[in-house]
Amino acid sequence: MAEAAISHDSIKTNGLRFEVTMAGTGDTLALLLHGFPECAYSWRYQIPLLARLGYRVWAPNLRGYGKTDRPEGISEYAIDKLEQDVADLIDAACAKSVLLCGHDWGGWIAWHFAMHRLRPIERLIVMNVPHPACFHQRARTLRQLRKSWYIALFQIPHLPELLLSRHNCELVARAFTRMAVDKSRFPDHVLQVFRANACEPGALTAMVNYYRAAGRSALARRQRGFPRVDVPTLMIWGEQDTALGKELTYGTDQYVRDLAVRYLPDVSHWVQQEAPEKVNDILEAWLEDARTPNAGQLA
Repeated sequence: MAEAAISHDSIKTNGLRFEVTMAGTGDTLALLLHGFPECAYSWRYQIPLLARLGYRVWAPNLRGYGKTDRPEGISEYAIDKLEQDVADLIDAACAKSVLLCGHDWGGWIAWHFAMHRLRPIERLIVMNVPHPACFHQRARTLRQLRKSWYIALFQIPHLPELLLSRHNCELVARAFTRMAVDKSRFPDHVLQVFRANACEPGALTAMVNYYRAAGRSALARRQRGFPRVDVPTLMIWGEQDTALGKELTYGTDQYVRDLAVRYLPDVSHWVQQEAPEKVNDILEAWLEDARTPNAGQLA
């Protein structure tokens, strides 16, 4: 079967205009949400797979990233705004059903969207970001605080942007090469995509504002509670994640009715980029309701 052509389009929603990478056709939308400091390009290995499996795939640059609109102000990056972006993209796609998939910040948004059910989704896939309840329970351990030091740094006005922008966003590139186990997956031409994305005027402030808005609303989120996720959910986790400990995944089954967890022992936080063959095998098996490759089970 010929590989589906990949295209790029600008999608106007009720709120913003999104730059979207697209492939495939069909009534089921696979909506892929990237993390920090990434962009839609981080899904380059999964887009063809999902299109081949019959999905209409949309991988947007999230608000503030790339050529997507960049509203000003920290409050514009609060989780409720990010959830609404997902709802607006689903509405724009006019899909009959939705597979929602997120990594890192995209996974954080996907968890909240699935909990609060702004629109129906058929299945949920989350990569290397814990369920919000598990994160709030365990985030204040000394081990995790050491891993999350950058979140405190990001609360400081202007300084993170200054540091990240130096030398053509060199620290953005280093985030991948320093954290990756298999550094060959991040050659210069790949890193240049992420550097160029971050170097767009105003992009770094928007990207860091996700963390600033999250810091300001943490208490409100806990008070809002954590409604049970009722759709079948797959969590894929690279165990060599230097930002988020594996222990943050424990107990996820208390908040998800139908959960499958697959650990990849020698893979970093950048799981779908660093181990695309293993990740794609897991995705295909789970989506086809076949036996998932033996990549580790929930402890």
